[in-house]
Amino acid sequence: MTPLLPLLAGHSPDSILAWRAGEAISAGQYLADVQTLAAQLPLQGALVNLCTDRYHFAVGLGAALLRGHASLLPPNALPATLTGLRQRHPDLYALSDDAGLTLPDMPVIRCQAEGRSGGSTGPFPLLPADQVAATLLTSGSTGEPQPHAKAWGALVTNISAEAQRLAELLGSNVPAEGTLAGWSLLATVPAQHSYGFESSVLLAMLSGGAFDAGRPYFPADIADALARLPRPRALVTTPFHLKTLLAADVPLPEVDVLLSATAPLSPQLARQAEARMGAVLIEIYGCTEAGQVATRRTAASEVWQTFGALRLARHGAGETERFEVHGGHVTVPTPLSDVLDLVDDRHFRLLGRANDVINVAGKRSSLAHLNYHLNSIPGVQDGAFWLPDDEPDAVVRPVAFVVAPELTSRQVIAALRGRVEAVFLPRRVVHVEALPREATGKLTAQTLRAFAQARLATTGQS
Repeated sequence: MTPLLPLLAGHSPDSILAWRAGEAISAGQYLADVQTLAAQLPLQGALVNLCTDRYHFAVGLGAALLRGHASLLPPNALPATLTGLRQRHPDLYALSDDAGLTLPDMPVIRCQAEGRSGGSTGPFPLLPADQVAATLLTSGSTGEPQPHAKAWGALVTNISAEAQRLAELLGSNVPAEGTLAGWSLLATVPAQHSYGFESSVLLAMLSGGAFDAGRPYFPADIADALARLPRPRALVTTPFHLKTLLAADVPLPEVDVLLSATAPLSPQLARQAEARMGAVLIEIYGCTEAGQVATRRTAASEVWQTFGALRLARHGAGETERFEVHGGHVTVPTPLSDVLDLVDDRHFRLLGRANDVINVAGKRSSLAHLNYHLNSIPGVQDGAFWLPDDEPDAVVRPVAFVVAPELTSRQVIAALRGRVEAVFLPRRVVHVEALPREATGKLTAQTLRAFAQARLATTGQS
């Protein structure tokens, strides 16, 4: 018999589930809004949840679950994306909190829930564990969104493991049994993204916490939103948003935990964030296919630890090497797109994307792994390795570009010597004023190649 699992866990009808502009919304009010919206949904169909307000999104998720509908969570709301979804799901309808939104050939239902319905005192609904709750969509190599269905039971297991891990890492700062009762979560990432979905909406719904309904972007807005939330509070963010926040000239309220995901986080930024905001910074590793996989305390260690019952396996060697995760909420072994250095089946170092791997003198590493160690050196403000691809020599050695005004090239190489294998030590260290990063902080391979070749040509180095 299929187990039944509650829509909300760690909550009572009177407990706070969400905050909007400093006003609390109870779990009972949420349930009343969910039941009201569920009655407005069609009997059949699939819902694409386009709500930007996180509370509206959560109400839509709950209403669809009560109706037995899966929520489709697209990477964007571009016409081409929605047209492709409609072709796959002829009975698709949209839920939106944008009063001006109209979509051709697709019904649009408005979500206007404000959390002021008076609330419900009834028991929280129970849902079949095997019910498909959400289908996350990411762009594949062709640009067409690829669907990844998530059952409610798998999501509950996933979030339970995350809450337990946070409890372990934060110690006495959380209530017993791995819940986050009384915690407030502010996220700068959209709820439709797998990380925002799991670590803001679901983490609050299934661990007793409360999420903020907004999604602030600018540093002053983030600081103001944090200041409105009671402690203990957490900021769920990305390296780009975190770096922008720390660089801004705005007073930052203290937070108790920082969660970061979507891109690797440098140890310097992690340490700076912890010092500035009085927080413990926890980085999450995962992917849309498998969900959340592992965490690390970035300021203290480069080693990741998997959640709960998740286990890692390595298959093949050389060009055919690949890594899989299984167990816990990952019921079918799922391949990962990254190259790992396994300590054991629960601990690993992240070497980088499979297409980021380099070979030097028969040794293998990745540019991401080397950059991690380069940026771990005190005094290195920014840095990147580059491997020339037009060298006539049989053995190609990397070059390191650094923003490190207080360090000499010899000092950088000496610091790297104890961190990376000798064959990966740069044949030269080139000091620069800045690296040509995009506004998001990304440094593309093409941009770095052009920058490196121009810089080396200017300095007479090759």
